[in-house]
Amino acid sequence: MIHVFVGPTLARSEPQLSAPGIRLWPPARHGDLFHATIRDSDTVVLIDGVYHQAPALHHKEILAAMGRGVHVIGAASIGALRAVELAPYGMLGIGTIYTAYHRGDITADDEVAVGQAPDGQWEALTWPLVNLRSVLRLAQEAGILDSARAADLLEELRTVYYPQRTMAAVRAVCSQQGESQFVRWLAEQCAREEYFGDVKRADALAAVRTARAGRAPQGGHRLSRPVWETTYFRRWSNAFAYDHVDGLNLRTEDRLVYQQVFDPAFRETWEAYLEHRSLHPAHGSGLPLTVRLAQAAGNTLPADRVFHPSIDLRDKQTAALLLAGESPQDRQAVARYAKALEHARTPRPGFSTAAVRDSLTRQLLLRVWKCPEQYFDAEASARGLVCGAHAVAAAKPLVPGLLDEMNESTAKRETSGER
Repeated sequence: MIHVFVGPTLARSEPQLSAPGIRLWPPARHGDLFHATIRDSDTVVLIDGVYHQAPALHHKEILAAMGRGVHVIGAASIGALRAVELAPYGMLGIGTIYTAYHRGDITADDEVAVGQAPDGQWEALTWPLVNLRSVLRLAQEAGILDSARAADLLEELRTVYYPQRTMAAVRAVCSQQGESQFVRWLAEQCAREEYFGDVKRADALAAVRTARAGRAPQGGHRLSRPVWETTYFRRWSNAFAYDHVDGLNLRTEDRLVYQQVFDPAFRETWEAYLEHRSLHPAHGSGLPLTVRLAQAAGNTLPADRVFHPSIDLRDKQTAALLLAGESPQDRQAVARYAKALEHARTPRPGFSTAAVRDSLTRQLLLRVWKCPEQYFDAEASARGLVCGAHAVAAAKPLVPGLLDEMNESTAKRETSGER
């Protein structure tokens, strides 16, 4: 399967994009390459991506995809930028824009940036500087401009902020510089040819053709994990891990936190997970947890206070171990809590769970765990939450749902008492 991330650079009606085996995606953003439908040995063609109105696609997400065998091709826009940066690791760059960045002929990110329509149609509202460069070169070839005048115009156009480089702005800047002949010539060329000077479009089509031809990216080898495996990457990866179970599409991380908070037996689940990790480490030889604990701390502390392994929730075996005590009722509760969180956000634009008071979350956890205040850190650690502060941060998304349930329970008791 070929996955093409494209927006304003190519129209959805482009014939090449309707070829068999191609799946179209909107401009890429943070988390898109974690999607379960992008499988090992698939090809990703990265053309457009967001970065102003939403978090951009991170380099390590691309490295991780290539690390599991996904072929990644970049061109035209953010794809060209990422391809230049990740070419040493096997990402394939295509086209004149990629080549210009690779050679250092152009360096600024805003050379390929465009303002986009806010209605989800991903229509470009402005001209990218790389296309203006192309138009100025064609004007020189046609004898409309000499090299010095073209260079002056380019510098003036460069000073216009990229979301404001509309055709009207281009005409105004050129007219102010006394280049009325160029303005008339440009209007004639654009009327005659819909994609006049559009090097971004040409490069994007070349990248799609390359993918359809089955050309493998440079290197063709899987990357070693240390290249991309970091704490930040694991956090992103876990945030985008989903499972479709019992007719529900649930975040695996939400399911785990629910168990850590509400399952009375999760202490044993976490201990079993630590034993498994000790016997089956990512590197080196396996040892029983008691042996490893004796080596690390002389058995003076419980294992959960010594070992805090990173968790890969996209790994099916890991998820199965950590969710061993989960019931269908638990999954229904996770879905309810997610809806309660969304409901809390609806009337509060920009609402973040960070706004939930630490003291309230801590109080609720103590109540759920039936735990004395002085043992709060120990209880959190035994549940795999490291410490009380981490437990509070992890549990904040559950607070709206938990408060709803507590209020409903209180209302039922009051109604029952009235009867």
